[in-house]
Amino acid sequence: MASWPSLTAESRSTFWRSLQTFTVSRIVIALVLLLYLSIDARRGQLSTATYTEICIAYVALALGFAAVCYRWRRRFLLQLVGQVMTDLAAISLLYLAGGGVRSGLALLYLFPLAGAAMLAPLLLALFSAALATLFVLAETMWQIVARFEDPPLMQAGLTGAAFFALVLVVNRLAERLISQEELAARRGTDLRIQQAVYRIVVEDVGDGILVLDRDGQVFGANPAARRMLGLEARLADDAGGEGGADAGTAFRLADVPAFEPVAHSFAAWIAGAGAAHEAHEGPADYVTIKRWHEEEGAARGRLDQPAHVKLRFARVATPRGEAERSVIFMQDVSAIENQAQQLKLASMGRLTASIAHEVRNPLSAIGHATSLLAEDLHGPAEQRLLRIVNDNVVRVNRMVEDILKLSRKVQPNGEPVALAPFLAELQAEFTETQGMRSDIVAIGDAGALAVRFDGLHLREVLVNLLGNAVRYASGKPASIRVFPVLDATARVELHVQDDGRAITPEVRAHLFEPFYTTSSKGTGLGLYLARELCLNNGAMLDYEVRADDDGGTSGRFVITFGASG
Repeated sequence: MASWPSLTAESRSTFWRSLQTFTVSRIVIALVLLLYLSIDARRGQLSTATYTEICIAYVALALGFAAVCYRWRRRFLLQLVGQVMTDLAAISLLYLAGGGVRSGLALLYLFPLAGAAMLAPLLLALFSAALATLFVLAETMWQIVARFEDPPLMQAGLTGAAFFALVLVVNRLAERLISQEELAARRGTDLRIQQAVYRIVVEDVGDGILVLDRDGQVFGANPAARRMLGLEARLADDAGGEGGADAGTAFRLADVPAFEPVAHSFAAWIAGAGAAHEAHEGPADYVTIKRWHEEEGAARGRLDQPAHVKLRFARVATPRGEAERSVIFMQDVSAIENQAQQLKLASMGRLTASIAHEVRNPLSAIGHATSLLAEDLHGPAEQRLLRIVNDNVVRVNRMVEDILKLSRKVQPNGEPVALAPFLAELQAEFTETQGMRSDIVAIGDAGALAVRFDGLHLREVLVNLLGNAVRYASGKPASIRVFPVLDATARVELHVQDDGRAITPEVRAHLFEPFYTTSSKGTGLGLYLARELCLNNGAMLDYEVRADDDGGTSGRFVITFGASG
Protein backbone atom coordinates (compact mmCIF):
# COMPACT_ATOMS: atom_id res chain seq x y z
CA MET A 1 0.00 0.00 0.00
CA ALA A 2 1.23 3.50 -0.83
CA SER A 3 1.75 6.08 1.89
CA TRP A 4 -1.67 7.01 3.30
CA PRO A 5 -1.15 10.82 3.07
CA SER A 6 -0.15 10.51 -0.60
CA LEU A 7 -3.38 8.73 -1.58
CA THR A 8 -6.17 10.62 -3.30
CA ALA A 9 -9.57 11.03 -1.69
CA GLU A 10 -11.05 8.45 -4.08
CA SER A 11 -8.44 5.84 -3.12
CA ARG A 12 -8.94 6.50 0.60
CA SER A 13 -12.65 6.03 0.17
CA THR A 14 -11.97 2.72 -1.60
CA PHE A 15 -9.80 1.54 1.31
CA TRP A 16 -12.53 2.36 3.82
CA ARG A 17 -15.13 0.50 1.75
CA SER A 18 -12.80 -2.50 1.56
CA LEU A 19 -12.32 -2.44 5.34
CA GLN A 20 -16.09 -2.34 5.79
CA THR A 21 -16.42 -5.36 3.50
CA PHE A 22 -13.69 -7.03 5.58
CA THR A 23 -15.70 -6.51 8.77
CA VAL A 24 -18.90 -7.87 7.22
CA SER A 25 -17.04 -10.97 6.01
CA ARG A 26 -15.68 -11.48 9.53
CA ILE A 27 -19.21 -11.47 10.95
CA VAL A 28 -20.32 -14.09 8.43
CA ILE A 29 -17.32 -16.33 9.17
CA ALA A 30 -17.82 -15.98 12.91
CA LEU A 31 -21.49 -16.95 12.65
CA VAL A 32 -20.66 -19.98 10.50
CA LEU A 33 -18.07 -21.12 13.06
CA LEU A 34 -20.56 -20.67 15.86
CA LEU A 35 -23.37 -22.59 14.18
CA TYR A 36 -21.40 -25.33 12.44
CA LEU A 37 -17.91 -25.88 13.77
CA SER A 38 -18.97 -25.86 17.40
CA ILE A 39 -21.07 -28.97 16.70
CA ASP A 40 -18.26 -30.99 15.06
CA ALA A 41 -15.28 -29.59 16.93
CA ARG A 42 -12.91 -32.17 18.25
CA ARG A 43 -11.98 -32.04 21.86
CA GLY A 44 -8.55 -30.58 22.37
CA GLN A 45 -6.98 -28.62 25.14
CA LEU A 46 -10.17 -26.63 25.45
CA SER A 47 -13.63 -28.00 26.04
CA THR A 48 -16.54 -27.69 23.56
CA ALA A 49 -18.15 -25.13 25.86
CA THR A 50 -15.00 -23.04 25.81
CA TYR A 51 -14.89 -23.39 22.01
CA THR A 52 -18.46 -22.05 21.78
CA GLU A 53 -17.59 -19.16 24.09
CA ILE A 54 -14.69 -18.22 21.81
CA CYS A 55 -17.02 -18.15 18.81
CA ILE A 56 -19.54 -15.99 20.65
CA ALA A 57 -16.82 -13.56 21.72
CA TYR A 58 -15.52 -13.50 18.13
CA VAL A 59 -19.00 -12.62 16.82
CA ALA A 60 -19.30 -9.82 19.40
CA LEU A 61 -15.91 -8.41 18.48
CA ALA A 62 -16.77 -8.61 14.77
CA LEU A 63 -19.96 -6.61 15.35
CA GLY A 64 -18.00 -4.05 17.34
CA PHE A 65 -15.39 -3.67 14.63
CA ALA A 66 -18.14 -3.18 12.06
CA ALA A 67 -19.82 -0.46 14.14
CA VAL A 68 -16.54 1.38 14.70
CA CYS A 69 -15.57 1.16 11.01
CA TYR A 70 -18.92 2.55 9.84
CA ARG A 71 -19.12 5.36 12.39
CA TRP A 72 -15.51 6.45 12.87
CA ARG A 73 -13.55 6.90 9.68
CA ARG A 74 -10.28 7.78 11.29
CA ARG A 75 -7.04 5.93 12.11
CA PHE A 76 -7.38 3.44 9.29
CA LEU A 77 -4.14 1.55 9.94
CA LEU A 78 -4.82 1.32 13.69
CA GLN A 79 -8.28 -0.16 13.07
CA LEU A 80 -6.88 -2.62 10.51
CA VAL A 81 -4.07 -3.80 12.81
CA GLY A 82 -6.49 -4.26 15.70
CA GLN A 83 -8.86 -6.34 13.58
CA VAL A 84 -6.10 -8.52 12.08
CA MET A 85 -4.51 -9.19 15.48
CA THR A 86 -7.91 -10.08 16.92
CA ASP A 87 -8.54 -12.45 13.98
CA LEU A 88 -5.18 -14.16 14.50
CA ALA A 89 -5.81 -14.54 18.25
CA ALA A 90 -9.35 -15.92 17.83
CA ILE A 91 -8.37 -18.31 15.03
CA SER A 92 -5.36 -19.50 17.05
CA LEU A 93 -7.61 -20.38 20.01
CA LEU A 94 -10.01 -22.21 17.69
CA TYR A 95 -7.03 -23.93 16.08
CA LEU A 96 -5.95 -25.27 19.47
CA ALA A 97 -9.49 -26.29 20.37
CA GLY A 98 -9.87 -28.12 17.09
CA GLY A 99 -6.80 -30.30 17.57
CA GLY A 100 -4.07 -28.47 15.74
CA VAL A 101 -2.90 -29.00 12.17
CA ARG A 102 -5.02 -32.12 11.65
CA SER A 103 -8.23 -30.13 12.13
CA GLY A 104 -7.74 -28.18 8.93
CA LEU A 105 -8.62 -24.94 10.72
CA ALA A 106 -5.34 -23.45 9.54
CA LEU A 107 -7.26 -22.39 6.42
CA LEU A 108 -9.02 -19.77 8.56
CA TYR A 109 -5.73 -17.87 8.78
CA LEU A 110 -6.04 -17.10 5.06
CA PHE A 111 -8.89 -14.68 5.75
CA PRO A 112 -7.04 -12.17 7.99
CA LEU A 113 -3.77 -12.62 6.10
CA ALA A 114 -5.45 -11.84 2.76
CA GLY A 115 -7.08 -8.76 4.29
CA ALA A 116 -3.74 -7.58 5.67
CA ALA A 117 -2.04 -8.21 2.33
CA MET A 118 -4.65 -6.12 0.50
CA LEU A 119 -5.03 -3.22 2.94
CA ALA A 120 -1.78 -3.04 4.95
CA PRO A 121 1.81 -2.28 3.93
CA LEU A 122 3.88 -5.31 2.90
CA LEU A 123 5.98 -5.31 6.05
CA LEU A 124 2.93 -5.45 8.31
CA ALA A 125 1.33 -8.15 6.15
CA LEU A 126 4.52 -10.27 6.33
CA PHE A 127 4.61 -9.76 10.08
CA SER A 128 1.07 -11.14 10.34
CA ALA A 129 2.03 -14.13 8.18
CA ALA A 130 5.08 -14.72 10.39
CA LEU A 131 2.94 -14.70 13.55
CA ALA A 132 0.51 -17.23 12.08
CA THR A 133 3.35 -19.45 10.80
CA LEU A 134 5.21 -19.38 14.14
CA PHE A 135 2.05 -20.28 16.00
CA VAL A 136 1.35 -23.27 13.70
CA LEU A 137 4.95 -24.49 14.01
CA ALA A 138 5.01 -23.90 17.76
CA GLU A 139 1.80 -25.88 18.27
CA THR A 140 3.25 -28.75 16.20
CA MET A 141 6.51 -28.77 18.20
CA TRP A 142 4.51 -28.70 21.46
CA GLN A 143 2.72 -31.88 20.45
CA ILE A 144 6.06 -33.53 19.69
CA VAL A 145 7.84 -32.44 22.88
CA ALA A 146 5.12 -32.37 25.52
CA ARG A 147 2.62 -34.96 24.26
CA PHE A 148 4.99 -37.30 22.47
CA GLU A 149 2.73 -37.35 19.43
CA ASP A 150 3.78 -37.55 15.80
CA PRO A 151 1.96 -34.62 14.05
CA PRO A 152 2.40 -33.92 10.30
CA LEU A 153 5.39 -31.61 10.59
CA MET A 154 5.73 -31.32 6.80
CA GLN A 155 2.11 -30.12 6.56
CA ALA A 156 2.77 -27.45 9.17
CA GLY A 157 5.81 -26.20 7.27
CA LEU A 158 3.96 -26.12 3.96
CA THR A 159 1.10 -24.25 5.67
CA GLY A 160 3.49 -21.53 6.84
CA ALA A 161 5.05 -21.28 3.39
CA ALA A 162 1.58 -20.94 1.90
CA PHE A 163 0.90 -18.05 4.30
CA PHE A 164 3.94 -16.12 3.06
CA ALA A 165 3.21 -16.92 -0.58
CA LEU A 166 -0.39 -15.74 -0.20
CA VAL A 167 0.68 -12.48 1.42
CA LEU A 168 3.30 -11.73 -1.24
CA VAL A 169 1.06 -12.52 -4.21
CA VAL A 170 -2.02 -10.72 -2.88
CA ASN A 171 0.00 -7.72 -1.76
CA ARG A 172 1.65 -7.32 -5.18
CA LEU A 173 -1.70 -7.61 -6.96
CA ALA A 174 -3.34 -5.17 -4.57
CA GLU A 175 -0.49 -2.69 -4.97
CA ARG A 176 -0.85 -2.85 -8.75
CA LEU A 177 -4.61 -2.33 -8.49
CA ILE A 178 -4.09 0.57 -6.12
CA SER A 179 -1.61 2.16 -8.55
CA GLN A 180 -4.10 1.78 -11.39
CA GLU A 181 -6.85 3.29 -9.28
CA GLU A 182 -4.58 6.16 -8.25
CA LEU A 183 -3.77 6.79 -11.91
CA ALA A 184 -7.44 6.64 -12.84
CA ALA A 185 -8.33 8.99 -9.98
CA ARG A 186 -5.69 11.50 -11.02
CA ARG A 187 -6.77 11.24 -14.64
CA GLY A 188 -10.34 11.76 -13.49
CA THR A 189 -9.26 14.85 -11.56
CA ASP A 190 -7.44 16.19 -14.61
CA LEU A 191 -10.51 15.47 -16.73
CA ARG A 192 -12.78 17.34 -14.31
CA ILE A 193 -10.38 20.28 -14.37
CA GLN A 194 -10.36 20.24 -18.16
CA GLN A 195 -14.15 20.09 -18.18
CA ALA A 196 -14.29 23.06 -15.82
CA VAL A 197 -11.90 24.99 -18.07
CA TYR A 198 -13.95 23.91 -21.11
CA ARG A 199 -17.14 25.22 -19.49
CA ILE A 200 -15.51 28.56 -18.70
CA VAL A 201 -14.14 28.92 -22.24
CA VAL A 202 -17.35 27.81 -23.94
CA GLU A 203 -19.56 29.92 -21.67
CA ASP A 204 -17.48 33.09 -22.01
CA VAL A 205 -16.22 32.85 -25.59
CA GLY A 206 -17.65 35.45 -27.92
CA ASP A 207 -18.21 33.02 -30.78
CA GLY A 208 -21.31 30.85 -30.82
CA ILE A 209 -20.97 27.06 -30.71
CA LEU A 210 -23.68 24.65 -31.85
CA VAL A 211 -23.44 20.88 -31.36
CA LEU A 212 -25.66 18.88 -33.71
CA ASP A 213 -25.98 15.52 -35.43
CA ARG A 214 -25.88 14.64 -39.11
CA ASP A 215 -29.59 15.43 -39.54
CA GLY A 216 -29.24 18.95 -38.19
CA GLN A 217 -30.72 18.21 -34.75
CA VAL A 218 -29.21 20.67 -32.28
CA PHE A 219 -28.22 19.20 -28.90
CA GLY A 220 -26.10 21.94 -27.39
CA ALA A 221 -25.43 25.68 -27.70
CA ASN A 222 -23.31 28.01 -25.64
CA PRO A 223 -24.69 31.37 -24.44
CA ALA A 224 -23.17 33.24 -27.39
CA ALA A 225 -24.93 30.95 -29.87
CA ARG A 226 -28.23 31.24 -28.03
CA ARG A 227 -27.85 35.01 -28.07
CA MET A 228 -27.09 35.12 -31.81
CA LEU A 229 -30.03 32.84 -32.60
CA GLY A 230 -32.38 34.45 -30.08
CA LEU A 231 -33.00 31.16 -28.25
CA GLU A 232 -34.39 31.28 -24.73
CA ALA A 233 -34.55 27.61 -23.68
CA ARG A 234 -31.40 25.67 -22.82
CA LEU A 235 -30.57 22.65 -24.91
CA ALA A 236 -30.00 19.03 -23.90
CA ASP A 237 -26.19 18.92 -23.80
CA ASP A 238 -25.56 22.33 -22.24
CA ALA A 239 -28.09 21.45 -19.49
CA GLY A 240 -25.55 18.97 -18.15
CA GLY A 241 -27.07 15.83 -19.63
CA GLU A 242 -29.22 15.25 -16.54
CA GLY A 243 -32.94 15.10 -16.26
CA GLY A 244 -35.09 17.38 -14.22
CA ALA A 245 -36.52 20.83 -14.55
CA ASP A 246 -33.22 22.25 -15.75
CA ALA A 247 -32.82 19.75 -18.59
CA GLY A 248 -33.03 21.24 -22.05
CA THR A 249 -34.59 20.15 -25.30
CA ALA A 250 -33.31 19.43 -28.80
CA PHE A 251 -34.69 20.69 -32.11
CA ARG A 252 -33.87 20.55 -35.80
CA LEU A 253 -32.52 23.65 -37.51
CA ALA A 254 -34.83 23.11 -40.48
CA ASP A 255 -37.89 23.27 -38.18
CA VAL A 256 -37.32 26.99 -37.54
CA PRO A 257 -37.83 29.07 -40.72
CA ALA A 258 -35.41 31.76 -39.54
CA PHE A 259 -32.64 29.15 -39.20
CA GLU A 260 -33.17 27.77 -42.72
CA PRO A 261 -30.01 29.48 -44.10
CA VAL A 262 -27.93 27.83 -41.36
CA ALA A 263 -29.60 24.46 -41.97
CA HIS A 264 -29.02 24.73 -45.72
CA SER A 265 -25.37 25.68 -45.28
CA PHE A 266 -24.83 22.80 -42.83
CA ALA A 267 -26.54 20.31 -45.15
CA ALA A 268 -24.34 21.46 -48.04
CA TRP A 269 -21.23 20.98 -45.89
CA ILE A 270 -22.38 17.51 -44.80
CA ALA A 271 -22.97 16.54 -48.42
CA GLY A 272 -19.51 17.78 -49.35
CA ALA A 273 -17.82 16.14 -46.37
CA GLY A 274 -19.10 12.71 -47.49
CA ALA A 275 -19.29 9.70 -45.23
CA ALA A 276 -15.83 10.10 -43.69
CA HIS A 277 -15.66 9.58 -39.95
CA GLU A 278 -12.46 11.49 -39.33
CA ALA A 279 -12.48 15.06 -38.10
CA HIS A 280 -13.17 17.43 -40.97
CA GLU A 281 -13.43 21.20 -41.09
CA GLY A 282 -15.18 22.93 -43.91
CA PRO A 283 -14.87 26.41 -45.44
CA ALA A 284 -16.59 29.40 -43.92
CA ASP A 285 -20.01 30.54 -45.07
CA TYR A 286 -21.98 33.73 -44.44
CA VAL A 287 -25.71 33.74 -43.72
CA THR A 288 -28.30 36.14 -42.39
CA ILE A 289 -30.57 35.08 -39.55
CA LYS A 290 -33.81 37.01 -39.77
CA ARG A 291 -36.10 38.29 -37.10
CA TRP A 292 -38.29 35.62 -35.54
CA HIS A 293 -40.54 35.14 -32.56
CA GLU A 294 -41.78 31.80 -31.21
CA GLU A 295 -43.30 31.17 -27.79
CA GLU A 296 -44.07 27.45 -28.18
CA GLY A 297 -42.21 24.37 -29.34
CA ALA A 298 -38.69 23.13 -28.74
CA ALA A 299 -37.06 26.30 -30.17
CA ARG A 300 -38.52 29.20 -28.22
CA GLY A 301 -37.28 32.76 -28.32
CA ARG A 302 -37.15 35.89 -30.40
CA LEU A 303 -34.64 37.85 -32.48
CA ASP A 304 -35.49 41.53 -32.88
CA GLN A 305 -32.67 42.46 -35.26
CA PRO A 306 -31.26 40.42 -38.17
CA ALA A 307 -27.84 38.91 -37.53
CA HIS A 308 -25.19 38.50 -40.21
CA VAL A 309 -23.24 35.43 -39.14
CA LYS A 310 -20.09 33.71 -40.34
CA LEU A 311 -20.30 29.91 -40.08
CA ARG A 312 -17.49 27.38 -39.81
CA PHE A 313 -18.11 23.65 -39.58
CA ALA A 314 -16.13 20.86 -37.96
CA ARG A 315 -16.82 17.16 -37.46
CA VAL A 316 -16.18 15.60 -34.07
CA ALA A 317 -13.88 12.54 -34.22
CA THR A 318 -16.21 10.01 -32.57
CA PRO A 319 -15.46 6.26 -32.34
CA ARG A 320 -16.97 4.08 -35.02
CA GLY A 321 -20.47 2.99 -34.18
CA GLU A 322 -21.11 6.01 -31.95
CA ALA A 323 -23.54 8.80 -32.79
CA GLU A 324 -22.05 11.37 -35.14
CA ARG A 325 -21.65 14.89 -33.87
CA SER A 326 -20.62 18.06 -35.66
CA VAL A 327 -19.89 21.57 -34.43
CA ILE A 328 -20.87 24.88 -36.01
CA PHE A 329 -18.79 27.89 -34.97
CA MET A 330 -20.79 31.10 -35.34
CA GLN A 331 -19.32 34.58 -35.46
CA ASP A 332 -21.50 37.68 -35.60
CA VAL A 333 -19.76 39.75 -38.23
CA SER A 334 -22.23 42.65 -38.19
CA ALA A 335 -20.11 44.70 -35.79
CA ILE A 336 -16.93 43.79 -37.68
CA GLU A 337 -18.51 44.82 -40.98
CA ASN A 338 -19.70 48.11 -39.52
CA GLN A 339 -16.22 48.86 -38.20
CA ALA A 340 -14.65 47.93 -41.52
CA GLN A 341 -17.23 50.07 -43.27
CA GLN A 342 -16.27 53.11 -41.21
CA LEU A 343 -12.60 52.55 -41.97
CA LYS A 344 -13.33 52.18 -45.68
CA LEU A 345 -15.49 55.30 -45.71
CA ALA A 346 -12.75 57.26 -43.98
CA SER A 347 -10.25 56.10 -46.58
CA MET A 348 -12.64 56.85 -49.43
CA GLY A 349 -13.30 60.28 -48.00
CA ARG A 350 -9.61 61.10 -48.29
CA LEU A 351 -9.52 59.48 -51.73
CA THR A 352 -12.47 61.34 -53.18
CA ALA A 353 -11.02 64.69 -52.10
CA SER A 354 -8.49 64.47 -54.92
CA ILE A 355 -10.32 62.24 -57.42
CA ALA A 356 -12.00 65.08 -59.33
CA HIS A 357 -8.70 66.81 -60.06
CA GLU A 358 -6.25 63.89 -60.18
CA VAL A 359 -8.39 61.33 -62.05
CA ARG A 360 -11.40 62.86 -63.76
CA ASN A 361 -9.51 65.66 -65.51
CA PRO A 362 -6.92 63.30 -67.02
CA LEU A 363 -9.75 60.95 -68.01
CA SER A 364 -11.55 63.79 -69.77
CA ALA A 365 -8.35 64.69 -71.58
CA ILE A 366 -7.80 61.07 -72.67
CA GLY A 367 -11.40 60.77 -73.85
CA HIS A 368 -11.18 64.03 -75.79
CA ALA A 369 -7.90 63.00 -77.42
CA THR A 370 -9.43 59.65 -78.38
CA SER A 371 -12.34 61.41 -80.10
CA LEU A 372 -9.95 63.62 -82.06
CA LEU A 373 -7.85 60.66 -83.14
CA ALA A 374 -10.98 58.81 -84.27
CA GLU A 375 -11.65 61.62 -86.78
CA ASP A 376 -8.25 61.21 -88.43
CA LEU A 377 -7.60 57.47 -88.12
CA HIS A 378 -9.93 55.27 -90.12
CA GLY A 379 -8.02 51.99 -90.41
CA PRO A 380 -9.56 48.85 -88.79
CA ALA A 381 -6.58 48.30 -86.47
CA GLU A 382 -6.52 51.93 -85.32
CA GLN A 383 -10.28 51.96 -84.76
CA ARG A 384 -10.07 48.78 -82.66
CA LEU A 385 -7.31 50.26 -80.47
CA LEU A 386 -9.20 53.53 -80.06
CA ARG A 387 -12.33 51.60 -79.09
CA ILE A 388 -10.37 49.71 -76.38
CA VAL A 389 -9.04 53.01 -75.02
CA ASN A 390 -12.49 54.57 -75.00
CA ASP A 391 -14.12 51.56 -73.30
CA ASN A 392 -11.58 51.64 -70.50
CA VAL A 393 -12.00 55.39 -70.11
CA VAL A 394 -15.74 54.85 -69.71
CA ARG A 395 -15.13 52.03 -67.22
CA VAL A 396 -12.74 54.06 -65.05
CA ASN A 397 -15.05 57.07 -65.24
CA ARG A 398 -17.96 54.91 -64.05
CA MET A 399 -15.84 53.69 -61.14
CA VAL A 400 -15.02 57.29 -60.22
CA GLU A 401 -18.71 58.19 -60.36
CA ASP A 402 -19.54 55.28 -58.02
CA ILE A 403 -16.88 56.38 -55.55
CA LEU A 404 -18.13 59.95 -55.64
CA LYS A 405 -21.65 58.73 -54.95
CA LEU A 406 -20.44 57.17 -51.72
CA SER A 407 -19.08 60.50 -50.58
CA ARG A 408 -22.29 62.30 -51.44
CA LYS A 409 -24.60 60.56 -49.01
CA VAL A 410 -27.64 62.65 -48.23
CA GLN A 411 -30.30 62.31 -45.60
CA PRO A 412 -32.95 59.90 -46.85
CA ASN A 413 -36.41 61.11 -47.70
CA GLY A 414 -38.73 60.41 -44.81
CA GLU A 415 -41.84 60.08 -46.99
CA PRO A 416 -43.13 56.50 -47.41
CA VAL A 417 -42.91 54.90 -50.85
CA ALA A 418 -45.90 52.87 -52.05
CA LEU A 419 -44.38 49.70 -53.47
CA ALA A 420 -47.06 48.70 -56.00
CA PRO A 421 -46.88 51.79 -58.32
CA PHE A 422 -43.15 52.17 -57.69
CA LEU A 423 -42.35 48.60 -58.81
CA ALA A 424 -44.66 48.80 -61.82
CA GLU A 425 -42.98 51.99 -63.02
CA LEU A 426 -39.53 50.50 -62.39
CA GLN A 427 -40.37 47.37 -64.38
CA ALA A 428 -41.53 49.36 -67.40
CA GLU A 429 -38.51 51.65 -67.32
CA PHE A 430 -35.96 48.87 -66.81
CA THR A 431 -37.27 46.56 -69.55
CA GLU A 432 -37.43 49.45 -72.00
CA THR A 433 -33.90 50.57 -71.17
CA GLN A 434 -32.51 47.04 -71.46
CA GLY A 435 -34.48 46.25 -74.62
CA MET A 436 -36.12 43.23 -72.92
CA ARG A 437 -39.55 41.69 -73.21
CA SER A 438 -41.88 42.93 -70.50
CA ASP A 439 -42.69 39.40 -69.28
CA ILE A 440 -39.10 38.54 -68.27
CA VAL A 441 -39.32 40.65 -65.09
CA ALA A 442 -42.30 39.59 -62.98
CA ILE A 443 -43.52 41.85 -60.17
CA GLY A 444 -45.29 40.35 -57.17
CA ASP A 445 -48.45 41.76 -55.65
CA ALA A 446 -47.45 44.50 -53.21
CA GLY A 447 -50.98 45.46 -52.23
CA ALA A 448 -50.99 48.57 -50.07
CA LEU A 449 -47.48 48.02 -48.67
CA ALA A 450 -45.36 51.12 -48.22
CA VAL A 451 -41.79 51.53 -46.98
CA ARG A 452 -39.70 54.44 -45.73
CA PHE A 453 -36.88 54.68 -48.25
CA ASP A 454 -35.63 57.46 -50.46
CA GLY A 455 -37.24 56.85 -53.86
CA LEU A 456 -34.13 57.69 -55.90
CA HIS A 457 -31.96 55.51 -53.69
CA LEU A 458 -34.38 52.58 -53.90
CA ARG A 459 -34.53 52.89 -57.69
CA GLU A 460 -30.74 52.84 -57.89
CA VAL A 461 -30.49 49.78 -55.62
CA LEU A 462 -33.09 47.82 -57.59
CA VAL A 463 -31.63 48.76 -60.97
CA ASN A 464 -28.27 47.44 -59.75
CA LEU A 465 -29.81 44.17 -58.52
CA LEU A 466 -31.84 43.71 -61.69
CA GLY A 467 -28.75 44.36 -63.79
CA ASN A 468 -26.99 41.52 -61.95
CA ALA A 469 -30.01 39.27 -62.41
CA VAL A 470 -30.08 39.89 -66.18
CA ARG A 471 -26.54 38.48 -66.49
CA TYR A 472 -27.49 35.13 -64.91
CA ALA A 473 -31.19 34.67 -65.76
CA SER A 474 -32.28 32.36 -68.56
CA GLY A 475 -34.38 35.01 -70.30
CA LYS A 476 -37.59 32.97 -70.04
CA PRO A 477 -40.86 34.56 -68.91
CA ALA A 478 -40.72 35.41 -65.19
CA SER A 479 -37.07 34.32 -65.03
CA ILE A 480 -36.52 37.45 -62.89
CA ARG A 481 -38.93 38.04 -60.02
CA VAL A 482 -39.33 41.00 -57.69
CA PHE A 483 -41.81 40.39 -54.91
CA PRO A 484 -42.44 41.70 -51.37
CA VAL A 485 -43.02 39.49 -48.32
CA LEU A 486 -43.54 40.07 -44.60
CA ASP A 487 -41.05 38.57 -42.14
CA ALA A 488 -41.90 37.05 -38.74
CA THR A 489 -42.08 40.51 -37.13
CA ALA A 490 -44.30 41.98 -39.91
CA ARG A 491 -41.49 43.98 -41.47
CA VAL A 492 -41.42 44.30 -45.25
CA GLU A 493 -38.83 42.44 -47.31
CA LEU A 494 -38.28 42.90 -51.04
CA HIS A 495 -36.85 39.85 -52.84
CA VAL A 496 -35.02 40.02 -56.17
CA GLN A 497 -34.58 36.51 -57.59
CA ASP A 498 -33.54 34.98 -60.91
CA ASP A 499 -33.60 31.40 -62.15
CA GLY A 500 -29.84 31.14 -62.51
CA ARG A 501 -27.51 29.13 -60.29
CA ALA A 502 -26.98 30.27 -56.71
CA ILE A 503 -23.79 32.15 -55.91
CA THR A 504 -21.10 29.89 -54.43
CA PRO A 505 -20.08 30.27 -50.76
CA GLU A 506 -16.60 31.42 -51.81
CA VAL A 507 -18.08 34.35 -53.77
CA ARG A 508 -20.71 35.08 -51.09
CA ALA A 509 -17.92 35.67 -48.58
CA HIS A 510 -16.78 38.73 -50.60
CA LEU A 511 -20.02 39.67 -52.33
CA PHE A 512 -20.45 43.14 -50.81
CA GLU A 513 -16.78 44.08 -50.58
CA PRO A 514 -15.75 47.14 -52.62
CA PHE A 515 -13.81 46.47 -55.83
CA TYR A 516 -14.61 42.74 -55.71
CA THR A 517 -16.14 41.47 -58.94
CA THR A 518 -16.37 38.27 -60.96
CA SER A 519 -17.04 40.15 -64.21
CA SER A 520 -14.29 41.54 -66.39
CA LYS A 521 -16.48 44.57 -67.17
CA GLY A 522 -17.61 45.31 -63.62
CA THR A 523 -16.14 47.82 -61.19
CA GLY A 524 -16.87 45.86 -58.02
CA LEU A 525 -18.70 48.81 -56.49
CA GLY A 526 -22.31 48.15 -57.55
CA LEU A 527 -23.39 45.83 -54.75
CA TYR A 528 -21.29 47.69 -52.22
CA LEU A 529 -22.96 50.95 -53.18
CA ALA A 530 -26.40 49.27 -53.06
CA ARG A 531 -25.78 48.03 -49.52
CA GLU A 532 -24.48 51.42 -48.44
CA LEU A 533 -27.62 53.10 -49.76
CA CYS A 534 -29.76 50.58 -47.88
CA LEU A 535 -27.86 51.22 -44.65
CA ASN A 536 -28.25 54.95 -45.17
CA ASN A 537 -32.02 54.42 -45.33
CA GLY A 538 -32.23 52.18 -42.25
CA ALA A 539 -32.58 49.00 -44.30
CA MET A 540 -30.40 45.94 -44.89
CA LEU A 541 -29.36 44.22 -48.11
CA ASP A 542 -28.21 40.61 -48.08
CA TYR A 543 -28.02 37.49 -50.22
CA GLU A 544 -29.86 34.33 -49.21
CA VAL A 545 -29.85 30.76 -50.46
CA ARG A 546 -33.08 28.82 -49.95
CA ALA A 547 -34.38 25.37 -50.77
CA ASP A 548 -36.93 25.18 -53.58
CA ASP A 549 -40.04 23.04 -53.65
CA ASP A 550 -38.43 20.77 -56.26
CA GLY A 551 -35.53 19.94 -53.94
CA GLY A 552 -33.03 22.35 -55.51
CA THR A 553 -31.65 25.63 -54.22
CA SER A 554 -31.96 29.20 -55.43
CA GLY A 555 -30.38 32.47 -54.44
CA ARG A 556 -31.98 35.85 -54.01
CA PHE A 557 -31.12 39.34 -52.88
CA VAL A 558 -33.28 40.50 -49.98
CA ILE A 559 -33.85 44.10 -48.91
CA THR A 560 -35.17 44.19 -45.35
CA PHE A 561 -36.75 47.57 -44.66
CA GLY A 562 -36.82 49.30 -41.33
CA ALA A 563 -39.93 49.88 -39.28
CA SER A 564 -42.49 51.78 -41.32
CA GLY A 565 -44.07 53.45 -38.36
